[in-house]
Amino acid sequence: MTAAKMRNIGPKSAAWLRQVGLRTHEDISAIGTVEAFMRVKRAGFKPTLNLLYAIEGALLDCHWQEISDARRQELIQAAEAATALLPPPRNKPAAAPVHTTMHAEERYDPFEGGARLGDGDDRDSRDNEGDDDRPGGRDEDDGRD
Repeated sequence: MTAAKMRNIGPKSAAWLRQVGLRTHEDISAIGTVEAFMRVKRAGFKPTLNLLYAIEGALLDCHWQEISDARRQELIQAAEAATALLPPPRNKPAAAPVHTTMHAEERYDPFEGGARLGDGDDRDSRDNEGDDDRPGGRDEDDGRD
C-alpha cells in the first residue's frame, strides 16, 4: 500500500513522506511513527502533531482521532525528545527574542499615508483659521467665494 493510499494520509502528507523516502506502509512500519515524523521534520517541512497522529492511525488502520490520549502523550514526548536532539538550522542564527523600540519621531500615522508624527509636519495640526467650509463661505487660501 502506497503512502498516498494509506488511511489518514492526505496528498500533502503523502508527498512529504515520499520526499523523505517513505513510499509504502512497510517503509513506515519498519521505522515507526516518531521516526517517520522526524524524517519529515528534518527534511525542512513544518509538520504539525496531526501528521504524527495520522501516521500512527495509518499504521494501526484506525482514524487518527481514535488514538487514545495516553498514546498521544507518548508520541508527543518521543517527538519532543527527538526534536531536542536536532542541530540548529544551518546558515541561520538561532532564534532569539525580538525587542522593538518605538521612538516618538519614528511613529507613523497610517491615516496620513505614512506621515511621521512629531517631526514638525503640520499636516495633523493645520491652522484652519479664516477658512470657512460652510456652503457659500469663503476660503482665503483657495481664492473661491
